Amino acid sequence: MNFKSLTRAGMVGMALAAGTVAALAQTPPAAPAAAAVANKGDTAWMLVSSLLVLMMTLPGLALFYGGLARSKNMLSVMSHITATAAIMIIIWVVYGYSLAFTGGGSLTSFIGGFSKAFLAGVSTETTTDTFTKGVVIPEYVFICFQMTFAIITPALIVGGLVERMKFSALLLFVVLWSGFVYFPMAHMVWFSEGYLFSLGALDFAGGTVVHINAGIAALVGALVLGKRIGYGKELMSPHSLTMTFIGTSLLWVGWFGFNAGSNLEATAGAALAMINTLTATAGAALGWLFIEWMIKGKPSLLGMLSGIIAGLVAVTPAAGLVGPMGAIVLGAICGVVCFFFCTTIKNALGYDDSLDVFGIHGVAGIIGSIGTGIFVSPALGGVGVADYAMGAQVWKQTVAVLVAVVWCGIGSFILFKIVDAVIGLRVTSEQEREGLDIAEHGERAYNM
Repeated sequence: MNFKSLTRAGMVGMALAAGTVAALAQTPPAAPAAAAVANKGDTAWMLVSSLLVLMMTLPGLALFYGGLARSKNMLSVMSHITATAAIMIIIWVVYGYSLAFTGGGSLTSFIGGFSKAFLAGVSTETTTDTFTKGVVIPEYVFICFQMTFAIITPALIVGGLVERMKFSALLLFVVLWSGFVYFPMAHMVWFSEGYLFSLGALDFAGGTVVHINAGIAALVGALVLGKRIGYGKELMSPHSLTMTFIGTSLLWVGWFGFNAGSNLEATAGAALAMINTLTATAGAALGWLFIEWMIKGKPSLLGMLSGIIAGLVAVTPAAGLVGPMGAIVLGAICGVVCFFFCTTIKNALGYDDSLDVFGIHGVAGIIGSIGTGIFVSPALGGVGVADYAMGAQVWKQTVAVLVAVVWCGIGSFILFKIVDAVIGLRVTSEQEREGLDIAEHGERAYNM
C-alpha cells in the first residue's frame, strides 16, 4: 500500500557545462506544472471500496460473530461492534488520521504528529498520492477509506472477548488501544517515513496492521479476562450458523474493497488483488474442509466458513503482490494450519479465545505476511520488487511480524490492566450466566 509521500521523487544532481549554465540563465523560467487532478474513475472506485469495507463491519462482522455466540449474547456482540465503529469514526477524524499519516518530527519512524488533527488543512481541493507518480485521489476519499480499516481492526478484537467483558470496559479499551497500538502500527507500515515502510516490509492491505494486531490483542485480552464460566465443561456451540454464513458472505464481498481498494486506483493492480481475493479464499476453504473431513470424518459448514476467513486474512498483505497460483497455495496452507490452531493447539493450551480471533486472524496474518516475501517472487508468479532477493525479503517480513507481535502484545497487556484497574474488565458471574443482552443492555436479540 502506498500513501501520502510515497510518489515524491528525489532530486538527482547533474553536472552542467559552464556555457550551458549561462544559456539557461537567460532562458525565461518555465511555467509551473499543473497540479494533478483526481481521475473520476479512481475516485468512484475508492468511494465504493470504502463502503464495501464498512459493510465488512456493519453488518458483516456483527452477524458473523453474533451467530457464533450463544443466543443470550447476540445483541451484546452487535452492540460492542456498533459502538466500536462509532467511536473509531470520531477518533479517526479528530486525531487518528493525523497520527497515522503525517510526519512526526524526531518520532516520525514510529508515529505521526497533530498537524492534521481535526482534519486541519484538508478540503475538497487537497489530494493524496497513489502508487503511480502524478496520479492522485481526493484526500477526503483516502481519509474515509483508511477510516474503515481503523473501524474494523478493534472490532475484530471483540471476538476474543465476547460473553464476559463489560461494555464500558470495551469502549475505554478501544479508545486507548487505537491511540497507543493501532495508529503507531499503521504509521510504521504505511507512511513513507515509517520504520517498517523504510525497511521495505510489504503489507498491501493490512496483514500486520489489521490482522496480526487484532489477533494478538484478542489473545492477550482472552488471557487477562480468563475463561468463560463453564468453558470446557458446558456446550457453547454457535446459536445460529445461518447468521454466521450471512456474515461470512458479507465479509468476503466486502473484502474486495479491503484488498482491491488498497490499490488506490481502478487499474489492473486492483484486478490482480481481486482475483487473488477469490483464489486464496477458495484454496483456504477447501484446505480447511478436506483436513477436517479427513480427521473428524465429516465436513462442516463452520469449517468452510472459518477457512474462508483464514484465506481472506492470508491474502490481505499479499493481494496486489502475488500471482493467482501463489495465492491458492498461500490460502491452502493457511486453511490447514489455522484448523490445527483452532482445534488441537487451542485445546492443548486451554485458552478461551471465544471466536478464534487469534487462531484465524493472528495465525493467518503471520503466515500471509511472511509468505508475501516468498510469493512476491516473479519466478512464482508475483510482481516482484526492486532488488528482490527471497531470503532478504522474508527477513524483512519476519521483522515486521515480530514488531507487530511485540508492540501489540505488550501494549495490549498494559492497556487491559489499566482498564481493569480503573473500571474492571469483566461482568459479574450472575450477569455472565444471565447473558449480557439483558444484564448489560436490557434487551434481547430475540423475543419469541
